[in-house]
Amino acid sequence: MIKLYESGVYVVNGTELCNDAQEASARAGAPVSEEEARKGTMAYGIIRDHNHSDSMTRLQLKYDSMASHDITYVGIIQTARASGMKEFPLPYLLTNCHNSLCAVGGTINEDDHKFALSAAHKYGGIYVPTNLGNIHSLDREIMAGCGKMILGSDSHTRYGALGTLAVGEGGGELAKQLVGRTYDFTYPGIIAIYLTGEPNPGVGPHDVALSIVGAVYRNGYVKNKVMEFVGPGIRNLPIEYRNAIDVMTTETTCWSSIWITDEETKGYYERIGRPEAYTEMRPAKAAYYDGCVYIDLSTIECTIAMPMHPSNVFTIHEFLENAQEILAETEKNVNSKMKGASIRLVEKYHDGAFWVEQGEIAGCSGGTFDNICAAADILRGKSCGNGSFSLSIYPGSLPAYEELCRNGRMADLVAAGVIMRECFCGPCFGAGDCPANGEFSIRHTTRNFPNREGSKPGEGQLSVTALMDARSIAATAVNGGRLTAASDLDVVYSNPVYNFDGGIYEKRVYNGWGKAEPDYELKFGPNIKDWPEMPALTDDLLLKVCSYITDPVTTTDELIPSGETSSYRSNPERLSEFALSRRDPEYVGRSKVMRQMERDREAGKGLTDEVKAVYAALTKAGIKNSPEETDIGSTIFANMPGDGSAREQAASCQRVMGASANLAVQYATKRYRSNCINWGMVPFLVKDPSVFALGDYIFVPGIRAAVLENKESIQAYVVKMDGTVTEFEVSTGPLTEPERQIIADGCLINYYRNN
Repeated sequence: MIKLYESGVYVVNGTELCNDAQEASARAGAPVSEEEARKGTMAYGIIRDHNHSDSMTRLQLKYDSMASHDITYVGIIQTARASGMKEFPLPYLLTNCHNSLCAVGGTINEDDHKFALSAAHKYGGIYVPTNLGNIHSLDREIMAGCGKMILGSDSHTRYGALGTLAVGEGGGELAKQLVGRTYDFTYPGIIAIYLTGEPNPGVGPHDVALSIVGAVYRNGYVKNKVMEFVGPGIRNLPIEYRNAIDVMTTETTCWSSIWITDEETKGYYERIGRPEAYTEMRPAKAAYYDGCVYIDLSTIECTIAMPMHPSNVFTIHEFLENAQEILAETEKNVNSKMKGASIRLVEKYHDGAFWVEQGEIAGCSGGTFDNICAAADILRGKSCGNGSFSLSIYPGSLPAYEELCRNGRMADLVAAGVIMRECFCGPCFGAGDCPANGEFSIRHTTRNFPNREGSKPGEGQLSVTALMDARSIAATAVNGGRLTAASDLDVVYSNPVYNFDGGIYEKRVYNGWGKAEPDYELKFGPNIKDWPEMPALTDDLLLKVCSYITDPVTTTDELIPSGETSSYRSNPERLSEFALSRRDPEYVGRSKVMRQMERDREAGKGLTDEVKAVYAALTKAGIKNSPEETDIGSTIFANMPGDGSAREQAASCQRVMGASANLAVQYATKRYRSNCINWGMVPFLVKDPSVFALGDYIFVPGIRAAVLENKESIQAYVVKMDGTVTEFEVSTGPLTEPERQIIADGCLINYYRNN
């Protein structure tokens, strides 16, 4: 059972739920007020200790450490270099877990790795070579600590189960920390995630996590808030079970997460050789929460998240009972979103069962030691079969890989026909084990967005992914690809201890923290390019709508595809060619035309006849304009853009392609909106997007002054090709003072250059 409370709650002693202050006072044995109880959450204390402003409403945070992987660190370091950084002011972990295959683009992936190693020397960073572990497994084992805050340029930066408030953001926010600035944010709401009961055998952490995502994603219950895990059920969960739930909190659109810590947490830190990182963390005797998600763990069943979102959740039994109906609806939804390819799912249900072709257990959510050992317990002495089904497993870190070798679980898996892979994040974002066209993959990874399995619909290729727990994936493997809930098997789980060998990291990781070498030369590969110059915001702004997306949500994967495109993320111009390439293939061509118009205007070459006609229509309507002094840019409209990844390139690619703004009814996440701001794009909000359409022009007079003054309402004008001019209202939402100036200056790099 999962229940969402409609109002705030009190939690007493970290375990007792109370509906009001009177009940909380009685149970606490002392008077309780909401004002003081709000300060009793674990999140409040951690945020307070990292806040550098004199207000607990408008926060200015500095983090204890940061982490980036090889899709993001080049751009971040390049931004910070251009902004005046001389050395890393805090421990900065540079991992190589996304582009570690080095299979696309020749030498460019490994060139990025060598750049990172040289940067670790020059600026005093921590460099982790390829295949030692994925970013989040490494951060858990190397950097997490009770009461700490960690900032990462990957959306699944979540270490709440280890007492660490961790946040995934776009690269601009990390660059701010590298130049000594703060992370500015309004104090978030805090939601209690109250756990009671104990999971049944065969039910794993992904089953719990997906059930939570399904309950809170669409209604925005925890959007941009902190999920604080409390309640008596926590003690029934091993630490890796908690870690695997926690990393999936990102898919709820929450800002961060934190858990009560206990002897289980303490034992984890002792096993990995960092006992000093442990502190008992609990809410105050009485703590107030803005809402509550009540979860009885004993009621959670084995679960599947159908394509193409982690919130599209069914229990496996529910799915099998209604398979043809659910498959028909899924097939319809998938094919309506894809261009250039289609898939047939209904026919995969036959002989009284649903059949899948591939299983993957990988990364920060699936590749934990406990998950893999549970899969080995299910598969020991059995076989995946010699049919079309295959199963690959990617351990999260090399120490976990080593222990799986030592304790025999890897031998059990290999003997059953499992392919054991390196420590690599690829199956999570479409760069590892792409199925054949038309196939269905089940994965214990974090996301099943479009093309996360690596297919290319534009080239006629389409396969899809569903999310499941490692246990049910292994149960399906035992049955040769027949979808099976692990709870339907009679298995004795051995639950072996993870004996961590930190010597692996000591031998291979370069730790330059506190030992910057300013004269060390950065090593640039031919694909590593500087950011192009971005123009400052002019007094007025003319935009052409170059993409108009009416889907309820537009993911970052649609704004800039994941997968093989990641190899070009050190080359802003080349990567920008992929912007919206799978969602709106004509966008790049349209935006390029606008970018050239602006370049011609800046060069004094005059305006095109189309733009002249737009200004003529404005003049005829009595709207003052100054064509020679107005920036011409492109824009996109999407109802709710930015769900998913923290990758800043979802915004920067639009900017490089000539975009000056985004138009949205709302933004899916704080981090995507921040990415737009940090790249100088105005994050417009619109109440009635039907007033404009694809190909229309939008004129926003006085935009620079409006941004700098943070006006609540801004007048804009739609100009259609028939000369019709319609006035409508836009806004930017609240902007901090630095955010206003960043937009006015044109981007974060310009802001630091000017200040």
